[in-house]
Amino acid sequence: MKQPDCRFNFITINPVSTALEKFHKGLTVIRELSAVTLWPASVTPMSAESDGTQGFWPDGFSTAAVSAAIKYDERKDMMLLVANCPSSAAALFTLNLCCAAPVLLSREHLQRSPSSMRAVICNSGNANAATGKKGMDDAFAMAEAVARELAIKPEEVLVASTGVIGQLLPMERVLGGISALPSTLQRESALDAASAIMTTDTFPKFFTLAVQLSGGIVRLSGIAKGSGMICPNMATMLAILATDASITPDLLQKALKLANQKSFNAITVDGDTSTNDMVSLLASGTGPEIVAETTDFTFFCEALEALMTFLAKLIVIDGEGATKLVTITVEGAVDDQDAELAARTIAQSSLVKTAIHGEDANWGRIVAAAGRSGARFNQEELELHFNDLSILKPGFIADFSETAASRVMAKDSYTITLRLGSGPGRATVWSCDLSKEYVDINGSYRS
Repeated sequence: MKQPDCRFNFITINPVSTALEKFHKGLTVIRELSAVTLWPASVTPMSAESDGTQGFWPDGFSTAAVSAAIKYDERKDMMLLVANCPSSAAALFTLNLCCAAPVLLSREHLQRSPSSMRAVICNSGNANAATGKKGMDDAFAMAEAVARELAIKPEEVLVASTGVIGQLLPMERVLGGISALPSTLQRESALDAASAIMTTDTFPKFFTLAVQLSGGIVRLSGIAKGSGMICPNMATMLAILATDASITPDLLQKALKLANQKSFNAITVDGDTSTNDMVSLLASGTGPEIVAETTDFTFFCEALEALMTFLAKLIVIDGEGATKLVTITVEGAVDDQDAELAARTIAQSSLVKTAIHGEDANWGRIVAAAGRSGARFNQEELELHFNDLSILKPGFIADFSETAASRVMAKDSYTITLRLGSGPGRATVWSCDLSKEYVDINGSYRS
């Protein structure tokens, strides 16, 4: 399929840029990406006229955001998602062994309250990771403070944090922020909540859609953050999703896991898996019922995957220092697992990513990455395309036009397709380039 041309507004925005500037950039990127996305037939995506500030959250949910000055003054850095009634919950967490205190606590709370979750609290500016017992106490104190404000149980609260690793939370500020959140709850807008979870992100990431089921329309909405330390092994840095579907926790968890594998688990910016990765999904139950092994469940899973894939692509587009969104597709592998090995290795290769940034059609780097990936193939059968342009034919025939290749690589978005052979295996991973700006950002992240 021909890759549609699209410019993703890769504009460098200084971290001190105004919230309005970041919002306008985000809205531009969201609209451009939505316009070229192939949505499932049952899905109605957020309209091109919408700016995410009217009727964003599904029935049964509201959000709030405040500035607690955790790292920066006068910047929203705490958000709260509230379910009006006990809700089914699902979540996936980082597989990094050095996981953060809020990850450990939220895993426990999900096990204790899968059908009665009421809130998600999140702070940015501090990851509360590698903080020992004090970090665990602080994570629980956040859940306890939310529970006190909402008259619910602490185990009915999921906790998330993102930011600098190895520093204790300024709990006086955090608790002050939590006490201020309930008075600003609303269900219309995603902007403040999406902005409050940002760290090095240059724009807020949000989207909403509707899916037509046999019993009526189900809404799905979500916000996400992530720009660096993106190589998920379960989710992304953070994603907070909500739906009005009536669905059991077990079925919701199954849908989330299925959708995650081809969305947040299929992106990479820099090859680093975060200590704080979490994606959560709450279902209020005010909409149509979804049961297992039905067409409705299939449509719901397709819609959820579409929403999560969209948010995942926004993260790659906003990768630290990124100027290009590149789709890496591997076909003809022995099986899907081999295809994923090859695609992920190519997508994470620093040599491939720098060639993408330099717009250099150095196909040898792609072949070399596939060769060390662990995927099984005969090198004489390799075929490589940049969009529809043939770069490499079987037998290592590379008689392509460098000028034509440069035209493809000059685009903001394009697809690299590597065929390993004639097997049924196929996988896609989304990646970005590696620029000097990435080094600049991460060389002074704690300052």
